[in-house]
Amino acid sequence: MFIPGTSTALQQISHGPFALQGIPMFPSFSEKRQSQLNHMAAAFRYFNRHGYVEGMSGNITARDPEYTNAFWINPLGVHFGLLKASDMILLDADAGAVIGGNRSRPANAAGFLIHKSIHLARGDVQAVCHARTIHGRAYSTFGKPLEMLTQDVCNVFKAHSVYANYGGMVLGEEEGRNIASALGRNKACIMMNHGLLTVGSTVDEASYLFGLMERSCQIQLLADAAASNGKEKKLIGDNEAAYNFKVASDAENLYAEFQPDYGYEEAVCNGEFKDFDPFAFLARH
Repeated sequence: MFIPGTSTALQQISHGPFALQGIPMFPSFSEKRQSQLNHMAAAFRYFNRHGYVEGMSGNITARDPEYTNAFWINPLGVHFGLLKASDMILLDADAGAVIGGNRSRPANAAGFLIHKSIHLARGDVQAVCHARTIHGRAYSTFGKPLEMLTQDVCNVFKAHSVYANYGGMVLGEEEGRNIASALGRNKACIMMNHGLLTVGSTVDEASYLFGLMERSCQIQLLADAAASNGKEKKLIGDNEAAYNFKVASDAENLYAEFQPDYGYEEAVCNGEFKDFDPFAFLARH
């Protein structure tokens, strides 16, 4: 049984003499930036592998570790499965000016407005993921939060919201602020008629939670379909869901949850996405 204060959840789940390592520490901003962009590129490869692609839509952003009023974003019109760390664009969060990284392509204007509003509203958020997935979009049409049907979805127990005032394509700052307001202090938001959005203290946490939300929407749709044919759903109780959330939904554990996928993406392409040069970035900035 997990006993708060005695050890971390990651330590308790590691059976043996060594525990899995959580979020790494870096001696310099440039090394942290390089690692962050490598993991960001891997997250896009992960999104591609799972089919989280809809034309030019979808963004992952990561706050720069040194220039904290700026964030990295993917370029518009490049397939997720092709993205590399060097493709990312550094934008000033206030004005939207390109201040570093890739200058050969534009960013997604709607993505900038949504992610800007969240990064400005939530100083604790280092990364934001948004994409238009099949099951996320299907479930979003109900405008309802997820039920606690499985142990895994308890990672967002009372920590996900619904934005139920769909305002059309985000081409103005007001809609971005509305989405940020609907997210509140939560880890995730179901955007009605639109898709899913997750946040985290690392790109890895936000990316893992995004995949979890998409799978949970799929499970919810399957369970609801079975229930409509007379099958009884049995939900996890609030006490048990709260316990699961406390045990598993901390930043270190959610970072670790993404590492098998990071390792897989690194192996299948021999790490080709890790091509960012932090020294070249510093020279240009």
